Amino acid sequence: MATSKNLHKVQKQISKKRGGKSNSLHENSRDSQRLRRAGAREDKIAKIAAAASRANQTYVERVAFFKSALKEVTTSMSEDELRTLTTSYIARDDEELAALKAQRRPGRPSSNQEDQLRHRVEAEQKEFQSGFWIPDTRDDEGLKKLRAWNEDWSSLNTLKYVRIGKEGGMRASTFPPKGLS
Repeated sequence: MATSKNLHKVQKQISKKRGGKSNSLHENSRDSQRLRRAGAREDKIAKIAAAASRANQTYVERVAFFKSALKEVTTSMSEDELRTLTTSYIARDDEELAALKAQRRPGRPSSNQEDQLRHRVEAEQKEFQSGFWIPDTRDDEGLKKLRAWNEDWSSLNTLKYVRIGKEGGMRASTFPPKGLS
């Protein structure tokens, strides 16, 4: 792993201070403690960034699914068509879930992968009851922007979003999704 900017700065300052001599430091010297703190800080920042990236990935995958599903569509979508597309998005792993269930011997507990898939489907079903967060493609401008999207988290804010309910109803939403916005 490449050293980051802050850790690199500390290493450079210490080597400059020592006059370019060998980098053997005493175990508990101030300089070695500075290096450890800088390394720990970089690890912490990397861990937080990775967790944020994992959390954002679900929304990126969701919008990417809608982008690929709407490739062939030439006109804007109606509310019922969006609801059908959302249902197909939620059911995208049904075959894999059924295969994992069939593969398991009777009386055995489910695998971790099967549990994760089932929990994700349940969470998406629950979200669909209250309002599922999707890109708004009810007008040609929204469809055009979705097609132009480069599949990156940082450029998701250029799109408009709605929350579509299973029983009906659609309301405007924000990016990034917060609660029931």
